[in-house]
Amino acid sequence: MVQTKKVALYVIIVFVLYTIITSPERAAELVGVGFEGISSAAQGVGEFMTQLVN
Repeated sequence: MVQTKKVALYVIIVFVLYTIITSPERAAELVGVGFEGISSAAQGVGEFMTQLVN
């Protein structure tokens, strides 16, 4: 099980590096989309907590 996790992690790292090297513009777009998603999720959690307090 541990070996499988290590292999999966290495495959993901190689894929990310390959994507960054071959298409830096697309990689930048994906990072931007990721941060927007995280920001939206945090905002949603904040609104939910505000509604719980009220």
